[in-house]
Amino acid sequence: MTEPDESARPLIAQSWQRVAMSGLFPGASVDDAAIEEVDRRSRLMVAATPILDEMAGELDGTGFAVIFADRNARLVDVRYGERALRPKLERVGTTLGRLFLEETTGTNSIATAFELRRGLAVRGEEHYIEELKKFSCYGQPVVHPVTRRVEGVLDITCLSEDDSPLLAPFVTRSARQIGERLLEEARQAEQRVFASFQDATARARTRPVIAIGDDILLANTAAAQMFSPADHVLLRALAVEAPIDREVIHQVPLTVGRTLPASVRRVVGSGAALFVFGDAPGARPVLAPPAPARAVLVAGEPGSGRTGTARSVAGETSIWFDATDVTDPDAQEWTARLREALTEPGCVVIESVDLLPAAVARRTATLLRSARPRVVLTSGPVDRLSPEQAALVAHCGQRHEVAPLRQRRAEIPALVRSILAESGLAERVRFTPAALEALAGQQWPGNLPELVTVVRTAAESRGAGDITVADLPESLRGRLTRRLTPLEQAERDAVVRALRDTGGNKKAAAQQLGISRTTLYRAIRSYGIVSAAG
Repeated sequence: MTEPDESARPLIAQSWQRVAMSGLFPGASVDDAAIEEVDRRSRLMVAATPILDEMAGELDGTGFAVIFADRNARLVDVRYGERALRPKLERVGTTLGRLFLEETTGTNSIATAFELRRGLAVRGEEHYIEELKKFSCYGQPVVHPVTRRVEGVLDITCLSEDDSPLLAPFVTRSARQIGERLLEEARQAEQRVFASFQDATARARTRPVIAIGDDILLANTAAAQMFSPADHVLLRALAVEAPIDREVIHQVPLTVGRTLPASVRRVVGSGAALFVFGDAPGARPVLAPPAPARAVLVAGEPGSGRTGTARSVAGETSIWFDATDVTDPDAQEWTARLREALTEPGCVVIESVDLLPAAVARRTATLLRSARPRVVLTSGPVDRLSPEQAALVAHCGQRHEVAPLRQRRAEIPALVRSILAESGLAERVRFTPAALEALAGQQWPGNLPELVTVVRTAAESRGAGDITVADLPESLRGRLTRRLTPLEQAERDAVVRALRDTGGNKKAAAQQLGISRTTLYRAIRSYGIVSAAG
């Protein structure tokens, strides 16, 4: 990295323009930026730790801090040359797991170097955020020597009065060393993955075995014959979520229409996970489901699949009622038909009880106390029910919570295949793995109906052949994002719910959430919330 004298100043000006267009204010707090979990045993950290140790030793006793971010601009390591610097940096958001992106932290040598994919110094007043102007920092991307992909950003930060241009070559050299170690670690990681795969294949005999990660895919004969590229998208998603310290059991839905149990464990330091399918080692036996309760609740967001779940619970012979048919507050005719149906054996399904008027909900609850048939209710999320509706669903001894589509991204390849089959298009078109991954990266506020519309529209427009990312609606192509962590997804859902509850009034939504409007606006931008409905 060369020192960015006057020739580099346009880069700072361009960064300020990008940040201003994102809506971030100079007086904003970096401490509001999202925090994610840090994987201390990742390939990047295994490669970087010895170099970071050396840097920390050389800077010990000085007023400099070594800050390291991963490929997502998330802080994964911070080393302080002297203790007094730590509280000063922590007060401006230098915390492990913090995301340092330009739209959340402004112009600085981590976020801007990450954005530009090149080394950069940002000194004092060049920082966009006011509270960062007291610091100077030098950032250099860590580039993988083979793939040329940016794997992280290495930074040295100090108070402006301690700034020294001699730090630039120091950062450049250390970033290059981390890249070289990444290459060596990658070779060792591949060897570990291959050894784990061979061992699992020997023990599994004829069962399918796959080792999969971002840059690696190993499959035995049984797995190669069974899994399609669309299945690989799902497996990579599950590999990312696999815990580091233990083995877990997943029920994996395949595009061929089957669901297989799989033992999943992360290969330490590789970024890959090992899947052993079938009668997975350590898997608990699948027990027969308990006897059905007399009343069952199926709850979830509209479009999440409540009706389909209720249909599978109720069976083929059932009588259906829908709260949307209630057109007056008394609903005498509707209630009379329901009362009669509840005197006969069999199964009665009542859809959308969250739409029942209070008086009708109370009468329905009374009728359920003496009902002869099995009863299945469908409803929106339970925490949004009125007191009368909550009293009604309290009669249900068994509950099925149907997760929204944004929390079931692993199911999207199978859902797409099912939609194509039901539309008679499965033999004519195919979604490429990249297109499926793009679909899995969306938030789907409209849940299944929205996915159905997108899939059918893309398939009918293409007519025949492969459907690529370019065939998806432009609004989706422009919103492709990284996968949200469970914490981020929960935060996004809370913001969407508050906006919906307040009719899109952002001031009221911020008050309901107990946050500032600045923080709310930042969450809306960061999480791609495009309307009050999410």
